[in-house]
Amino acid sequence: MPGHKEIIQLHVGQAGVQIASACWELYCLEHGIQPNGQLYDYRNVSPDSFNAFFGMSAAGKCVPRILMIDLEPSVIDEIRTGHYRYLFHPECLITGKEDAANNFARGMYSIGREMIELALDRIRKVADDCNSLQGFILYRAFGGGTGSGFSTLLLERLCRDYGRKVKLEFAVYPAPHISPIIVEPYNTLLTTHGTLDYEDVAFVLDNEAVYNILARSLDVPRPTYTNLNRLLAQVVSTITSSLRFEGALNIDLNEFQTNLVPYPRIHFPLITYAPMLPCTKAYHEQLSVAQLTNSCFEPANQMINCDPRTGKYICCCLLYRGDVTPTDVNSAIVNIKSKRSILFVDWCPTGFKVGINYQPPTTVPGGDLAAVHRAVTMVSNSTAIKESWKVITHKFSLMYKKRAFVHHYVGEGMEEGEFEEAREDITALQLDYKEVEIDSVY
Repeated sequence: MPGHKEIIQLHVGQAGVQIASACWELYCLEHGIQPNGQLYDYRNVSPDSFNAFFGMSAAGKCVPRILMIDLEPSVIDEIRTGHYRYLFHPECLITGKEDAANNFARGMYSIGREMIELALDRIRKVADDCNSLQGFILYRAFGGGTGSGFSTLLLERLCRDYGRKVKLEFAVYPAPHISPIIVEPYNTLLTTHGTLDYEDVAFVLDNEAVYNILARSLDVPRPTYTNLNRLLAQVVSTITSSLRFEGALNIDLNEFQTNLVPYPRIHFPLITYAPMLPCTKAYHEQLSVAQLTNSCFEPANQMINCDPRTGKYICCCLLYRGDVTPTDVNSAIVNIKSKRSILFVDWCPTGFKVGINYQPPTTVPGGDLAAVHRAVTMVSNSTAIKESWKVITHKFSLMYKKRAFVHHYVGEGMEEGEFEEAREDITALQLDYKEVEIDSVY
């Protein structure tokens, strides 16, 4: 059985908190936990399985190892009054009275500073309840004020207090054409510049790419954020399944960093999930390991709007769940390597890291995904993501050339020079990716 390695999950800002609703709904179903925290059947559940995500109270109730933080109360209030209101510890739902107003500087310098000590104190309490804390998983959006500004401040302080612990994040990246926030390019570049040295791995996805997947593959013509978040919950569940369930090849959080990050700054993997099957088509598909693996490499299935064919794969991590054998996986990988259209950098000859877990994916009743006996999540570090950085840097430059909206940031205690620094840093990041894909000269 996986060892006692606990993970604390941090949901920051509106996007992070809304993702929390979908994620914890799925975790409770996977572990047989009721919405009030009680187990459905004590006899059939091993405490080792849910220990990574849940602690056990003196009353025998499962309490999530979690912290939700938002600088305004409305989104967390929905959780306080929602279906899972008795699941979470009331102290772990932290709200302020004033919004960050989509302003990185408000989250980082003015309003965020007032809440950071309280947040760290609550994290310390949750961490003290762990026997062997492995790390943190942070959920947030790059474009919002709390998600960008407060998260940067929080990661900076976590690095100081828990330097050796792994810090993974799932971040909603700005979509190229759909943008709910005008100053999104500013917030994105400022937070990426601010957290580049503090996080270990950042899995990025954008709403537009996931909307397209839902409409095309899952027959959801008008997707809501709930549809998106439930899909992301399946990805996170697969990535952490080795810590909770039995498997042939278990992977812990440190292994993602070791295998996916060749250089400290090159830590933005792409995410793909398969099979994307609605209930209507589930009985007509074969779903072999080879089919699932091939669909992970299809550009249309990427959860961020960038075409992997425009870059090269540095390394891929394939995480299988359910009825999968190592021999099936090996033959699927050999098949992938033989394809001319899928390019790998020449200096990383192995290219693949594999995880196999025996627990099949759990589906949410009334959800979009069909119940299947095997699934795979691929997280791949590809140089193609430089195109996404290029698009957002261009948008940033257009606004900053006119110094539009800059006074809002300077008025909250930020120096104007930080804008230039952020742009230079992200431009350097794009060049880093270009350099990584250049073939070695022997």
